[in-house]
Amino acid sequence: MNRDRVVRRVNVRQVIPRDAIPSVDDPAFGAEYPGAADDLVVAVETDDRAKAYPVRYLQFHEVVNDTVDGDPIAVTWCPLCGSAVVYGRRHEGQTLEFGVSGKLADDDLVLYDRETGSEWKQSSGDCIEGDFAGDTLSVQPASVLPWGRFRDAHPDGVVLRRPGGESEAASEGDAPAPIDYDESPYSDYFESDGFGLAAHRGDGSREWDGDDLDPKTVVLGVEVGDKAVGFPLPRVRDADGVVRATVGARDIVVFATPDAGIHGYVDPGYAFVVTEGGVAADGTVWDPATGRAADGRALERLPTCRLFAFAWRDDHGPDAFYRPD
Repeated sequence: MNRDRVVRRVNVRQVIPRDAIPSVDDPAFGAEYPGAADDLVVAVETDDRAKAYPVRYLQFHEVVNDTVDGDPIAVTWCPLCGSAVVYGRRHEGQTLEFGVSGKLADDDLVLYDRETGSEWKQSSGDCIEGDFAGDTLSVQPASVLPWGRFRDAHPDGVVLRRPGGESEAASEGDAPAPIDYDESPYSDYFESDGFGLAAHRGDGSREWDGDDLDPKTVVLGVEVGDKAVGFPLPRVRDADGVVRATVGARDIVVFATPDAGIHGYVDPGYAFVVTEGGVAADGTVWDPATGRAADGRALERLPTCRLFAFAWRDDHGPDAFYRPD
């Protein structure tokens, strides 16, 4: 709960019918994934098990209501914002189940909970309408990385099986159609210069004045208390792949590598240097994608979101980006 948080004004509109994109409410997992090694997955890791949720599936479902080590979570994905965020589903004494409202808030997915009908902006976790208005969901540690990197790091990990069914994302119109997971309905959008719903539908694009950042630059968003900093992937790579910073009262370290993406951890104070085999520090080599060291130690992963620059700016304003100076 965080009713004192200032929620930025958003433009909300109904785009498709509620649940026309179906959430996955009874997920099943297995050891094999039929997709390519470079397919992105959202990864949730615990001491006992790691789970992968392929973006190839999430683009047709956008929400997976799951439980990990007894903790209910929602794995969420907005294709327009490129935003992957995992939230805890326990809120104010209730366990919430989330669905896709069919609305967009500033081109971002609006979730709704089936217990109260409250509506939540996916990229920020802010409740924008309903019984919980002014509250914010709790972000859980997670990462986005290629399936091949997940499998190498977690040989005993499991991956979401194809949920099946119908989805509006598989349709040319607003009515759901049978899903073909070999299709990628957002591939043209990801490759285009435009951003937002209009760009996806081929009707133009919003304007962008984001300095040296492309609107669809990948950003790792970190929030501590009332402080928020988004770390653009190219800026971290330009800093030799390692950025140390303080957000709120927390010292953090962010890694960016060509094959592993961008990841954030609590800073243990080591002098990290990106090498060909990982990140070297304190007499060992660390995997930037998992935070695990060759000697068995592990960094503490931060609760973060991964999203496009325009969505981070929509939520936090133009001054909430990391800059080297």
